[in-house]
Amino acid sequence: MEGNAVLDEFRAAGALLEGHFILSSGLRSPIFLQKMRIFEDPARTERVCSALGNLIRESFGEVDMVVSPAIGGIIPGYETARALGCKAVFVEREEGEFQLRRGFEIPEGARIVMVEDIVTTGLSSRECIAAIRKHPGKLLGAACIVDRSNGSADVGVPLVSLLRMDVPAYPADQLPPELAAIPAIKPGSRAITA
Repeated sequence: MEGNAVLDEFRAAGALLEGHFILSSGLRSPIFLQKMRIFEDPARTERVCSALGNLIRESFGEVDMVVSPAIGGIIPGYETARALGCKAVFVEREEGEFQLRRGFEIPEGARIVMVEDIVTTGLSSRECIAAIRKHPGKLLGAACIVDRSNGSADVGVPLVSLLRMDVPAYPADQLPPELAAIPAIKPGSRAITA
């Protein structure tokens, strides 16, 4: 699946929004990708995550386990692992830090890829990768459906994506006039004070 096909999936799902959005990073953007509109459709999710699985296999070889950050990464992590024929686990926050919970383990020698939905600044990915590195196993790299940073986000390991976008994101006090003129909406899931 080429980048344009991924963008078409977002458009068809009504998941490509335009306006003034507060991202989970706290930055502001005129574009928001409402990925849950993709994930509410199992067939669409399977198409996108199967393509991501193919890209992971081409980039990193065989994978034993996918690890994703909760909450947004759980569905794409699971579906991508299914496409790869491997296990899927996720990390979740406990006392503000990502950790494996629920009896999840990373076996020694397991070949791991961190799978994320959308990367903007790479913060969630870096936090997830830090949690993975506390366990045995070989971290091969990271993968996401959309890289909003167009390759500039540093997650600490090689990152592959189905779609790279150059979407502007601004600090709240540095908005261009056309964006400042529109009321801000916070459609994401991470608690941010605007």
